[in-house]
Amino acid sequence: MRRFSWFNVTSLTLGFAFLYLPMVLLVVYSFNESRLVTVWAGFSTKWYGELLRNEEFLDAAWVTLKVAVFSSTIATVLGTMAAYVLVRAGRFRGRTLFSGMIYAPLVMPEVITGLSLLLLFIGIGLDRGVLTIVLAHTTFSMCYVSVVVSSRLTSFDRSLEEAALDLGCSPFEAFRLVTLPIIAPAVISGWLLAFTLSLDDLVIASFTTGPSATTLPIKIFSAVRLGVSPEINALSTLLIGIVTVGVITASIVTKRAAVAQARDEQAAERNE
Repeated sequence: MRRFSWFNVTSLTLGFAFLYLPMVLLVVYSFNESRLVTVWAGFSTKWYGELLRNEEFLDAAWVTLKVAVFSSTIATVLGTMAAYVLVRAGRFRGRTLFSGMIYAPLVMPEVITGLSLLLLFIGIGLDRGVLTIVLAHTTFSMCYVSVVVSSRLTSFDRSLEEAALDLGCSPFEAFRLVTLPIIAPAVISGWLLAFTLSLDDLVIASFTTGPSATTLPIKIFSAVRLGVSPEINALSTLLIGIVTVGVITASIVTKRAAVAQARDEQAAERNE
């Protein structure tokens, strides 16, 4: 039985071409000599130099990085705490309301979330800037962290915690020394997911940003409305390169960890 027919190969090729051909063209035209992005005039890297001298893009990138780091860290802490309460606290008064409030941003349109946060910040008199963007990104990314960590806590063997408690650990020490190291991959995954969502956000940030803080997606969107420039192609190419390196690195680390775990299991079986 043939595993791949011509129809499957053709469908797979067209699918990958639809997804990745625009990215390939973007990368190619980032090395275009001409300022016209649709007219090839020769190979050049001058637009990368122009990008490094563009203070507006650099400032926007720095703001985006700060917002992503702070919001993802806060969201990870709060999301992990919320997941622990939902999974381990059992039934308590208001649990349904609490879980609904945690998961509401998953299904809430971003326009509604951004508008409601804007009205909140105006109502309390908080000037829009980096702080308001961090608070907004924390609000919608915390639920994603909670979902990831909850799935890991659900399958967690609680007998390990009970053994630590029997050996004299306090509940906090059992969480810090036993539970947290075991669920660490889920916590890290939640942080990376929140970090990625913050970097990519445009709608919510456009509602909660101010003149003193412009994120990179907003800056790119504003620049593209006036026409695509080679500098934007160069910036997009750098972002694609960073994401590619991150994905490859994560794959290598995950593969090595899986190999090391399999090796340890085999060694344990031989010792038995």
